[in-house]
Amino acid sequence: MRKLFKYLIPYAGPLILLVALTYGQVAANLALPDYMASIVNRGIVGQSSGIIYHYGWLMLLVTLAGGLCMVAVGYIASRIAAGFAQRVRDLAFSKVEDFSLVEFNKFSTASLITRNTNDIQQIQTILVMLLRLALRAPLMGALSIWKAYQLAPSMTWIMAAAVTALIVLVSVLFAIAMPRFTKLQKLVDKLNLVTREILTGLRVIRAFNKEKIEEKKFEKVNEELTGMNLFVNRLMVVMQPAMMLLMNAAMIAIVWMGAHYIDAGSLQIGNMLAFMQYAMQAIFSFLMISMIFIMVPRASVSAQRVAEVLETEATIKDPEKPLSPPKTGGRVEFKDVTFAYAGSEEPVLQHISFVAVPGQTTAFVGSTGSGKSTLVNLIPRFYDVAEGEILVDGTDVRNMLQSDLRSRIGYVSQKAMLFSGTVAENIGYGRFNGGEQEIAHAANVAQASEFINRLEQAYESPISQAGANVSGGQKQRLAIARALAKEPEIYIFDDSFSALDFKTEAALRKALQEETKGKTVLIVAQRISTIMQAEKIIVLEDGKIAGQGTHRELLRSCGVYREIASSQLSEEELCEADSASIPENFSGQLTGKEAV
Repeated sequence: MRKLFKYLIPYAGPLILLVALTYGQVAANLALPDYMASIVNRGIVGQSSGIIYHYGWLMLLVTLAGGLCMVAVGYIASRIAAGFAQRVRDLAFSKVEDFSLVEFNKFSTASLITRNTNDIQQIQTILVMLLRLALRAPLMGALSIWKAYQLAPSMTWIMAAAVTALIVLVSVLFAIAMPRFTKLQKLVDKLNLVTREILTGLRVIRAFNKEKIEEKKFEKVNEELTGMNLFVNRLMVVMQPAMMLLMNAAMIAIVWMGAHYIDAGSLQIGNMLAFMQYAMQAIFSFLMISMIFIMVPRASVSAQRVAEVLETEATIKDPEKPLSPPKTGGRVEFKDVTFAYAGSEEPVLQHISFVAVPGQTTAFVGSTGSGKSTLVNLIPRFYDVAEGEILVDGTDVRNMLQSDLRSRIGYVSQKAMLFSGTVAENIGYGRFNGGEQEIAHAANVAQASEFINRLEQAYESPISQAGANVSGGQKQRLAIARALAKEPEIYIFDDSFSALDFKTEAALRKALQEETKGKTVLIVAQRISTIMQAEKIIVLEDGKIAGQGTHRELLRSCGVYREIASSQLSEEELCEADSASIPENFSGQLTGKEAV
C-alpha cells in the first residue's frame, strides 16, 4: 500500500480537514461518558434536576456535533478514495497503453483487466475504511484507556487483558488469512482468463461440441475460487463471535469488580458506568484496528499487483533527442537484423538485410513460423531488434518518436480488429480530418463499398465490438480501408487478404496498385497468387532469408519458393509464369523434399 500512497498527495487539503473532523468526532465521543457520570453522581444521586438538564442538553449538543463530524468524515473519505481510485486507474491504463508487446506477454490480458478493475476496487474499499478508522480507532482506543484509568485505576487490568486477548486472536487469524488473500486474487485472474477464453472461442467450442468440457473447466476454477472465498469468510465468521465474547466477558468483569468497589465505597456508580463505556470504546476501537489488519493484507496484495503494473518500465521508449527525417516516400531498410523473443533460446530472425523502396511492392513468404509477421512487426517498433538496424527514410526507427514513426505507416494486422462504433468511424479511425469522400474512396479501393451500401444505414451502420456482426472478409476489407484512409507512406499488410475470395482479392490488388503509387508496400502472404506481381519477394525459412527476387527469378533460383509455389499452382500455371524458370529436372507436381 505504501507504494501507492504518493498518489494521495493531490488530496492533502481534504486529508487535513479529515484529520480535524476525526479529532472532533473522537472528542465528542470521549466527552459523553463524563457527562453521564456527572448526571448520575451529581444529578440522580445528588437529586439535582438542574444538573440533569444542564448535562443532558450538553450531551445532546455534543452528540449532534459528533454525528455531523462523523457524516463529514465519511463523505470526505469516500470522495478521496473514489478520486484516488480514478487517478490510479487512469495511470494504470495509460501505462498499459505504453506497453510494448514484450510487456503484454509478461501480463496476460485477463490479469491486466483484473488489476485495473477488481484490484483497484479492493484498494478503494480499504482506503475508505482506513481514512475513517485508521486515525480514529487508535486515538479513541488510547484516550479511552487513559480516561478509564483516571476513573478507576484498579480495574484497568480488565481492559488490558481484553485487548491482549483480542491482539492474539487477530494475529492468529492474520497468519492464516494472508496467504489465502494472495491466492484469492490469482484465482480471480484465472477465472477471468478462462471466461475470456471460452467466450472468445465460443464458435469453435460449439463447432466441436465441447460445451460440456468447457463447462467443467469453468466449474473447476469457479469451485476453487468459491472454496477460497468460503474459507476466508469462515475466518470472519469465527472472528466476530469470538470478539463479541471478549467484549461481553470484559463487561461482566467490569460490572462484577465495579459492584465490589461501589459496595466498599471506593467507586461511585456514575464513574463505574463511565468506566464501562470507556472500556467498550477502547475494546471496540481495538476491534476496528483488528478489522483493518484483517482487511489490509488483501488490499496489500491488490496494491502490490497494481504497483507492479505502474512500476513496469516499457522496453520500447522514445529517444531523448528524437530525429524526424523528411518524408521521402517511406524507404525501409533492414541492416543485418537479428531478433529473439524474451526467454527464447533461438533467434526468430537472423541476419536479415533487404531494402524496400517507394513505388515497389515487397512481399514476404515462407512456411508457418518462419518469422514473416515478426519481421513486419519490427518496423512500427512493436518489438525492438536485438542486433542490427531498421531504417525508415534513412533514420533508425529507435531514434524516432513512436508517434512520428507510426504516423508514416498504415498497418493491417493478421487478425482484423474493428471497434464498436459505425462503419465510417472505423474506416476514419486513423485519420483526424477525414471527410465522407475520403472514407468512401478508401472503402471503394478496399472493395468494401458494395457490402457497406447494402447495409441499412450504409456508412452509419453500427459495428459491434471486435466486428462481431460482420464476416471475416468484410472485417479484412474494412481494416484495409482504414489503412488506406490514413494515406501513409508505408503500407504493411500482414496476411490481410486470407479471408477474401480470389475474385475480390484480384480486384483489390488491382485497385491497390493505383492507390499506392509512389508508396512503400510490404505484404506478408501465404498465397503465391497474392504476391506473384510483387517487384521483390523475400523468402524466409527458419528466420533466415532463403532467397529474394521476382517470382520468375525465385522459381529458377530458390528451392524453398519453388516448393511453396508448386504446392499451390499447377505445372501449367508455373510454366505460364516463366517457362525458363522451370529447371530441367522439373516434371509434374513438385511435392515435399523433391521440390527442393
